[in-house]
Amino acid sequence: MRGLRITLITIGIVQLFFGVVFLVAPSATASLLGLRPAAPAWANWLFAMMAGRFLGYAFGMFAAARKPALARPWIDTMIVIQAIDWLATIGYLATGHLALQKVPTAAFLPVLFIAGLLWFRPRGASRSGSPGPDAVPAGRR
Repeated sequence: MRGLRITLITIGIVQLFFGVVFLVAPSATASLLGLRPAAPAWANWLFAMMAGRFLGYAFGMFAAARKPALARPWIDTMIVIQAIDWLATIGYLATGHLALQKVPTAAFLPVLFIAGLLWFRPRGASRSGSPGPDAVPAGRR
């Protein structure tokens, strides 16, 4: 579980970082990423909503790191989020609407996060998300 905890905490830190910067300074962050031309002011509303999701999933990853065997829904939804992020990034890079030098981490971090989550993912949980027999804490059997 150590590898999974490290993966979850790492993802949580990245989510926390992007949540804070897009909430506190959305225009500056977009500019720093080279997202041009500058978006209209109402785009900051979208950035704020996106920041809420980043912050929510940061919390979820930190909570999951405490009890990974009970956190399959958090882990599974983060895998889906990272897959969507990566596919969107690749699509925009392929069309030329984004330049790789402006979003290099978005091109590889989702793949690393998905690989880590899948590699270390708890195997004892059922499809319903309830913990399997391996999820019982030591000393409670």
